[in-house]
Amino acid sequence: MAAKAIAFKEANTQAYQDYAKNVVKNAAALAEALKTIGLPLQTGGTDNHLMLVDVTGYGLTGKQAEAALFACGVTANANALPYDKNGAWWTSGLRLGTPALTTLGMNETDMKEVASIIDFVLKNTKPGLTKEGKPAKGKIDISEDTVKAAKERVNKLLSAHVLYPELDLDFLKKEFC
Repeated sequence: MAAKAIAFKEANTQAYQDYAKNVVKNAAALAEALKTIGLPLQTGGTDNHLMLVDVTGYGLTGKQAEAALFACGVTANANALPYDKNGAWWTSGLRLGTPALTTLGMNETDMKEVASIIDFVLKNTKPGLTKEGKPAKGKIDISEDTVKAAKERVNKLLSAHVLYPELDLDFLKKEFC
């Protein structure tokens, strides 16, 4: 009960309401940027904090897209789409959300870069091959150059939006690592 009371109290503040509005604005901006790139969204857009993206146009399963993005420092979740030809395990889609990005202080302009990074990674990822040389639903083939370039872009975004700017990371590394 105490946790619920604290949550309700926080949700009643102007700061939280502003944050929630920004989450939705960022989601709309990300959805629009993805559509501009040519990625089909399951519902054509979003009116909340998340969206489902169909990645079959890249020749990838949702699991492959998730793995490629993860390798490059982007967190997304494989997600089945309605009547998914790849089934609920391999999936044909990704679920993307904006609460964490908004918490970092990212804005609608940053969402264009996020969409561009996603597109860059997926365009440069191919399905891995089985021992027999056939496409494997769970493996990916992504070059080290692609991973390096994507990570540089991700790190540039993250360095502009530090979660705890007051922490002295050099001190912490020196004292505790």
